[in-house]
Amino acid sequence: MNKSSVGKALCIAPLYGKSGDCLQKPLAVLNKAINQQVIVELKAKRSYRGILEGYDPHMNIVLKNAEEVINGSVTRKLEQTIVRGDNVIYISP
Repeated sequence: MNKSSVGKALCIAPLYGKSGDCLQKPLAVLNKAINQQVIVELKAKRSYRGILEGYDPHMNIVLKNAEEVINGSVTRKLEQTIVRGDNVIYISP
């Protein structure tokens, strides 16, 4: 690795922004969000807000101190929860 590549995003061939800048790999972005607050939007107008503890390549997500939000209202608070990746629409770090 040369000095010019240190600290730059990793490139995936098809992922380039409008300006031609290289975008980061999705799992690399998630990795930076470990132990930080995230919002996980799910199908059926449901979402979770919590601290990202972990994830896997299938986008299964582990959150701690999570709040389940349905139609904009907090319905319950969970010490820890696992969200199945098939239900995830997006994750916002």
